Amino acid sequence: MTRATSATPSPQEAGGIQAPPAVGAQLSKLRERRNWSLESLSQRAGVSKSMLSQIERGQANPTVAVVWRLANALGVPLLELLEPGNVQNAQPKVVVVPAAQTPTLRTSDELGELQILGPIETAGHFEWYQLQMKAGGGLLSQPHEPGTQEHFTVLSGSFEVSAGTVSTKVTVGETARYPADVAHSIRNIGRAAGSGLLVVMHPD
Repeated sequence: MTRATSATPSPQEAGGIQAPPAVGAQLSKLRERRNWSLESLSQRAGVSKSMLSQIERGQANPTVAVVWRLANALGVPLLELLEPGNVQNAQPKVVVVPAAQTPTLRTSDELGELQILGPIETAGHFEWYQLQMKAGGGLLSQPHEPGTQEHFTVLSGSFEVSAGTVSTKVTVGETARYPADVAHSIRNIGRAAGSGLLVVMHPD
């Protein structure tokens, strides 16, 4: 799966449009508090030194996966990087995300749509999506890190799932489980639009 989501906007608004969270200043503060150099954090988080420098200077807005890596390297909750002022606030026990605010990605052929159902806290570890795809559409993905697995359950329509050189047909109610550390794809081979649930599990 392509993980090209950007960090969730903070409540701060500018001109009626939600601005991305100011991660840079908080990242710099947490890094300096530990007396870590950019190179040291780069090695711990697996994020390039140049990217870290751009984030701290406010010249780049990190993706969800990058923020997740940084939070884990620093040993802080994800929210402490995204909304440091709200870390101590009591969180509701039930959080409802309105349908209109569910992040969405389009497939490269513009025939499919992925709704990102998983929270940003699990990005890079455990992700799940709802896939809607028109007839003839396909979701083609490059290999993920070694050990990654995907699970695709068909809710409607008929699909073909491929992993490496192996392909199989999957129909309503069936689930395909396959390695995602090789080139893989999900294609709608039916005559009508179809849908399914996609779960991506990355290695620990």
